[in-house]
Amino acid sequence: MKFHVLSIFPDFVLDVFNYGVVRRGVEAGLIEHAVHDLREYTTDRHRSTDDMPFGGGPGMVMRCEPIYAAVEAIRADHPSPLPLIYTSPAGEPFTQQMAEELAVGPDLLLLCGRYEGVDQRVLDNLVDREISLGDYVLSGGELPVMSLIDAVSRLVPGVVGDSQSVHQESFTSGLLDWPHYTRPENFRDLDVPEVLLSGHHANIDSWRAEQALIMTFRRRPELLSPEQLLRAKQILGL
Repeated sequence: MKFHVLSIFPDFVLDVFNYGVVRRGVEAGLIEHAVHDLREYTTDRHRSTDDMPFGGGPGMVMRCEPIYAAVEAIRADHPSPLPLIYTSPAGEPFTQQMAEELAVGPDLLLLCGRYEGVDQRVLDNLVDREISLGDYVLSGGELPVMSLIDAVSRLVPGVVGDSQSVHQESFTSGLLDWPHYTRPENFRDLDVPEVLLSGHHANIDSWRAEQALIMTFRRRPELLSPEQLLRAKQILGL
């Protein structure tokens, strides 16, 4: 899978491909990237990507011309569909299910906004999908785009060595993940639950399922169905 990224800070974005799971995907040839400097698509001597908003008000707005020029040039060189994603607090909430959907392709073109955002004509006529990583505002779209790349990359087949691990994580089943433990068995009088040391796989699976349900009930009860809510309360004796 290939990620194209448009940003006025391309070196910032490149870091996501240099570490951890994403880097392993790149080294294995499963993940490709092309980070484009939006300023390379400007035509004025100041290489301006933003201007003052019509109607007045604070801040600057990213201009249509360089974004259109960049998207059209990149798509012209790309033989298959290349949907444009723009990260914004106004977009649809990003979920694990969305990451799974994006991981099966096609390749993606990701636009990093700055300032007060981009000219609405870009959103109306170029952007295929607007995605939000949360109800908060950052200085720019680079960090959300890097988060999206990481979340999607690790779901591309072969990127994560143990494919089962990505299917047993928070939200994949609709629940939060269960607690995890490793050596030592006892640390400062804090013990690992006995069931995890038993070697009884059916009991371990049952314990993990209950713990995932309890964790979700305590932290994100809105994710549970009425039946799951009732079962969690029964487990906890409520």
